[in-house]
Amino acid sequence: MRLSKYFVPTLKEVPNDAVVISHILMLRTGMVRMLSAGIYSFLPLGYRVMRKVSEIIREEMDAIGGQEFHLPALNPKEIWEETGRVEAFGDTMFHLKNREYVLAPTHEEIMTYHARNVVKSYKDMPQIWYQIQTKFRNESRPRSGVIRGRQFLMKDAYSFDISWEGLDKSYELHDSAYRKIFDRCGLKYFVVGASSGAMGGTGSEEFMVKSAAGEDTVAYCESCGYAANVEVATSRIDSVERDIESKSIYEISTPNVHSIDELCKFLKIEETQCAKSRIYVHNEKPILILMLGNDEVNETKLEKVLGGNVRPAHPEELKDISGADAGSIGPVGFSGRIIADNRLKDANNMFSGANKNDYHIGGIDFKRDVPAIEYADFRTVKSGEGCPRCEKHLEVFPSIELGHIFKLGTKYSDSMKALFTDEKGEEHPIIMGSYGIGVERVMACYIEQNHDANGIVWNKLLAPFQVHLLGLNLKKQEIVDACEKIYNDLNKQGIEVLFDDRDVTAGFKFNDADLLGMPIQVVIGEKKLKENKCEVKVRKTGERFDVELSELMSKVKELLG
Repeated sequence: MRLSKYFVPTLKEVPNDAVVISHILMLRTGMVRMLSAGIYSFLPLGYRVMRKVSEIIREEMDAIGGQEFHLPALNPKEIWEETGRVEAFGDTMFHLKNREYVLAPTHEEIMTYHARNVVKSYKDMPQIWYQIQTKFRNESRPRSGVIRGRQFLMKDAYSFDISWEGLDKSYELHDSAYRKIFDRCGLKYFVVGASSGAMGGTGSEEFMVKSAAGEDTVAYCESCGYAANVEVATSRIDSVERDIESKSIYEISTPNVHSIDELCKFLKIEETQCAKSRIYVHNEKPILILMLGNDEVNETKLEKVLGGNVRPAHPEELKDISGADAGSIGPVGFSGRIIADNRLKDANNMFSGANKNDYHIGGIDFKRDVPAIEYADFRTVKSGEGCPRCEKHLEVFPSIELGHIFKLGTKYSDSMKALFTDEKGEEHPIIMGSYGIGVERVMACYIEQNHDANGIVWNKLLAPFQVHLLGLNLKKQEIVDACEKIYNDLNKQGIEVLFDDRDVTAGFKFNDADLLGMPIQVVIGEKKLKENKCEVKVRKTGERFDVELSELMSKVKELLG
């Protein structure tokens, strides 16, 4: 490709809202342009990379027996209503004006729809179906460029099995394929246990990369490799020790005290003597959650424990529910269900709100004063806490999710009546798995991990072009002739080459070459050409060396491996 004819609108400066390095470099290199918040057009350079990532995914999915589909993004709403996910996705799902159709945020329902119509016998399985298709999610705060958008390209795959053992095998096949995909793409990643969220299911893992641009938070132990999304992560941390003697409860006036820190300062007590109260509404009934000190409620864990519909109580509801506003609520005398975090199990001599504004209660014994109390793990883990698997400590940091695999089980086949007949003639629901990869996220994560002060540093598999040919002083016919010969020879050998044939300065060409980041740069200049040589630069290392023109082709092949 000749750069003078190729649409690569590079930028020196980028919009102020571009703060993530992958977003900045995708704009600066002319890979993408924003059409609207969370909606990006992929220009020729970016689309070449997208196609290369997609092809790697196809090769590895085909290798495990995957069959590629192309499903419509426009779906009848009634199919989604069969599983109740119109309500589960809520405002995240795009609805068309006539309300009869939706834009698919994923395709479990549609794949299940096709399976129930054709997969009728145990002889028809196992099956692995996949597609690489556009998805739509109405993100309330699209950010970080293509990492979190409203329209995105996703590889989603689905397995159909007759047994849970079969699902385990399909799951392992996808796990292996994902590792090969991300290895080939040159990504440094790790795998974490995760919540299935709106997808549902019995097992779930996320493939993540550590990044300040990440929208997920992960707990990780470098020593033993324990890793989990904070939505499900646990840690090794002390619970409250029960005192030998329990005091009587007593009421304390605490004017203008609304937080744990303010209460500790006012009463001159430790944070571990306090039980913080949060009220949630579960299936339209209030429920009190107690946390130790400043521990935070992990709402994903809460939803998993409770099931059904859970939301934080609105500030204006609190007084009607408990008799007090936030900061003065507690378990003693609370009429609804009460669940405390495990760190508070059987604690005594604790302080909490009195369910009366500006008052707290001391001396609370959960066994004595809150006899119906329940316990569960609701904590959000923090950096520095003990690893649950070894004696070392956890690090908590933001990460980007590259891919997510789920053991769906019969969640969708039950609700959509996707049944098969076994060898005895008995009907059973198909056992399913779901497996997704964000194609743009692979691209963005690669850039996050492979760049320097000058631009992107591509590897040979993802690079838009493998060689960047720079002709200096193209007013000289001998340079033009040499460049044309090299350009044609590289193309004949199947080596993708971007030829900078523009009438611009050498410095401009060098800067753009480093910005665009092709693995190998070949520079044809007047001085070297007189010696029948050219200069070759390896973008990743910055190494430069002279090469005889007659040996250039073999050297390029050697460098490309």
